Amino acid sequence: MLTPIAYGLAIALTLLVVVIGARFLLAPQAAAAGYGVPAKQDGDAAYLTIKGLRDLTSGIIGLALIAFADAHAVGWFMLAVALTPLGDTLIVLRHGGTKAAAFGIHFATAVTVLISAVLLFAV
Repeated sequence: MLTPIAYGLAIALTLLVVVIGARFLLAPQAAAAGYGVPAKQDGDAAYLTIKGLRDLTSGIIGLALIAFADAHAVGWFMLAVALTPLGDTLIVLRHGGTKAAAFGIHFATAVTVLISAVLLFAV
């Protein structure tokens, strides 16, 4: 019973990261606003592209691990990946974003990713 939940959550989270990465590549200004720190209209294009590529790559790596590695390997990946939304929480707070975005989006995501890691370790 735990295995489908653990893998289902891991798949959902990694697919979400792929979607977020694609959004930063296709609609960077809107994605930045949704992230919690709006981008300058004419000055952040390279950084938004970098973020999009980083997220897209992280999601694809996660999906590959889910497909080809065991639950513990995916759990370690999720544990390491939790650093990204934790860092994003601090970035939003340090750069004028709202506490609601920092904690409601990024910190909540970090907690969910950590729950996913725990579930995968328990499989």
